[in-house]
Amino acid sequence: MPVNDELLERFLAVDTTALCDADRTTRVVHSAIRARSAATRICGPAFTVRCREDFLAVLRGVETAEPGAVIVVDGGARETALGGEMFARAALVRKLGGIVVDGGYRDMSYVSTCALPVYSRFVTPRAGTSVQLGELQVPVTCGGVTVNPGDLVLADDEGLVVVAPARIESLLDAALAVKEAEHRVIGLLDSGGTLSDAFNVADHVAALERGEQSVLRAKG
Repeated sequence: MPVNDELLERFLAVDTTALCDADRTTRVVHSAIRARSAATRICGPAFTVRCREDFLAVLRGVETAEPGAVIVVDGGARETALGGEMFARAALVRKLGGIVVDGGYRDMSYVSTCALPVYSRFVTPRAGTSVQLGELQVPVTCGGVTVNPGDLVLADDEGLVVVAPARIESLLDAALAVKEAEHRVIGLLDSGGTLSDAFNVADHVAALERGEQSVLRAKG
């Protein structure tokens, strides 16, 4: 699913926390895979790569993926660098949306200041080989979640999530409602209110003490 300006703008109005609050089944990539670059915000379709101890498939992905795509690498969570400065620079030239590696990445002196979002599980100077074809555009596992070709990869300072294209419109709507509710609560707190003023805390606790089902929710 291509990411148009309208979809990107809608994601910029929320964040991954709101997406997860809106739907607790949202696929969340393990927090060990974290940003290594100056840029952290990702919003693009996954171009998937599977490889082990060899970066040739990642190179092929960078050279094959369409502009805006996010290279998602199933490297088997192994501490071997499957990319570095050259891949990040090449991805910028090709206008890709980011690189996410369940494995290692290197060349942090460049990557840490890079405008391309780069995420990895490890930082390591040891690179893999370049003699195995690997696999492109197949279902992969990255950070403990399944990522299919074309799934939307969304990331910010909080972390990475993966969403099926068919669900993104309704999820963004729900996430925006979450953010609007949060803003109302923040306004109340900033004006001197308490969490009990903002939420049904007393009623919720009382219901749970009675063994009844209850939901903590904002008042009003």
